[in-house]
Amino acid sequence: MTHLTRRAAIAVAAAAAALPLRARAQGQVLRIGVLNDMSGNYRDATGPTSAVCARQAVEDFGSQGFAIEVLSGDHQNKPDVGAGIARQWFDRDGVDMILDVPTSSVALAVNSIAKEKNKVYINCGGATADLTGKDCTPNIVHWSYDTTMLATTVGGALTKAGGNKWFFLTADYVFGQQLQRDTTAVVTKLGGTVAGAAPYPFPSTTDFSSFLLQAQASGANVIGFANAGDDTVNCVKQAHEFGLTANGTKLAALLGSITVAHGIGLEIAQGLILTESYYWDLNDRTRAFAKRVLPKTPKNMPNAVHAGCYAGTMHFLKSIADIGIAQKSDGAAVVARMKAMPADDDCFGKTIIRADGRAMVTPYVLQVKKPSESKSEWDIFNVLSSLTPNESAPPVGACPLVKA
Repeated sequence: MTHLTRRAAIAVAAAAAALPLRARAQGQVLRIGVLNDMSGNYRDATGPTSAVCARQAVEDFGSQGFAIEVLSGDHQNKPDVGAGIARQWFDRDGVDMILDVPTSSVALAVNSIAKEKNKVYINCGGATADLTGKDCTPNIVHWSYDTTMLATTVGGALTKAGGNKWFFLTADYVFGQQLQRDTTAVVTKLGGTVAGAAPYPFPSTTDFSSFLLQAQASGANVIGFANAGDDTVNCVKQAHEFGLTANGTKLAALLGSITVAHGIGLEIAQGLILTESYYWDLNDRTRAFAKRVLPKTPKNMPNAVHAGCYAGTMHFLKSIADIGIAQKSDGAAVVARMKAMPADDDCFGKTIIRADGRAMVTPYVLQVKKPSESKSEWDIFNVLSSLTPNESAPPVGACPLVKA
């Protein structure tokens, strides 16, 4: 049971009040709840654009004989608020699937509730690999990325390129801690070392100067930002102001995205290495998706999290159509059907969902272009390389359901 503080209870009530109130329809209605950060550090990285992408999936799916509603809620990056909204959605509002949920501490709380209520949970924004590891359930599908993927791609690429001495600036909660842990394992396995780390309070930190000075004093040739969203934007900008890259030190945005690179600007971000499993300019299908959805977003090109919200919603709807709308109340059965049916969408192409719930997507190692190389506002990345899903996903045996 999740217990709410008085302040958290008020926050949940406020978030719920902001949701559209729906009359109970006489026929079968499928309800999807997009739960994320609508107003804080992760607003651009998830936020309203995730809801737009879920609605785009509903539009592209078309009519299949049942109504579909998409709700949205702001968890404010607080586990108790997120858990409160999830319970209210499942118990009172008839929500059948919760989507997105950045901030790993919130993601883990919602994961537990979805299992308890036997509802579907498609995580796209929470990075912790524990969701398909020790905390896996029959009710979850984990799309887009996780800490293992991020560590393997960015950590591996920079260490192999000579970045053999790392220092981490780490958001001090589950996500940042696990990302630092997983990247450290990759770096040391490849012969590198870790000179130190500076954990900082999340989400209350905006001045990173003291942490950056610690990184500079450590003699590290790579500074790894184990954070995301506005924190990464501020870290890179402040590192540039301090001249930390003047001596060849590399900056690693361990959870970077097109929204982060755009927020920094090419003049400062050029050369930054990061990874995403979706980029709008990869192929004809990704470009077609971006063309449909970009006019509906708040001037925010979709990143891999947003694309995961589209792909996850689309595959959920196809699975409901296949298993029958009458089965929607059995979340574990719906997820089992999602695993049995290969997914195929414009963002990721053909995708298999493993027995532990991990969507096997391809990660791309990306480098931010120089301003002279960019031909338009969102022409931001050069694709350096990619890994196969099997090379970058966490081991399937970490999930107790698979071991059983």
